[in-house]
Amino acid sequence: MTVSGPAGPPPHAVPRGPDWGAGGPPPPGVPVPPPGVPVPPPGPGVSPPFAAPPTEGRTTRLWIGLGVAALAVVLCCGGGGAALLGLAVTGTQAVNERARVVVGEYFDAVEQEEYDKAYALLCGDVRRRESPPEFERRVAAEPQITSYTVRDATIANEVIVPVDVTYARGGGRTVRVVLAQDSGTGEFEVCGVR
Repeated sequence: MTVSGPAGPPPHAVPRGPDWGAGGPPPPGVPVPPPGVPVPPPGPGVSPPFAAPPTEGRTTRLWIGLGVAALAVVLCCGGGGAALLGLAVTGTQAVNERARVVVGEYFDAVEQEEYDKAYALLCGDVRRRESPPEFERRVAAEPQITSYTVRDATIANEVIVPVDVTYARGGGRTVRVVLAQDSGTGEFEVCGVR
């Protein structure tokens, strides 16, 4: 059976006009869908209700974001490595400086014949093997030192400080001073001169 009715667009094809799509009333003669029925999207040639998102510069922003993230990772990880390296270098410099000071004090005391001061800078093992009078006799019998130059320490299993020594009778040589750290005070002590 055929139902006759007014000729026009079917009720589900609701055209949109410029005023109606913007929230205005529908033009006269345009059927309005019942509430709850979705309105189909506009057809070709109709302008969209919003602007299309920009596409230019999208890859540039992506690469900039990736570069910033990589920089953050390098700063976090590399910064930690740099900090550890800095601590190691600073620690080595502090050990070297303290070792040079102790060796300088020892040679100053020997050069000025202040044997009690030099003996006090010896480590416990050496002091147990040699009494203060024995130390004084031994060092007094050695050639007299007129000048010396303390060089940088080498730090491995033991701390060794090279010292260029010049003697009063002429000539000179490089001696190696072996240091050990006192377990009680943490200060370096002279354990031998080679």
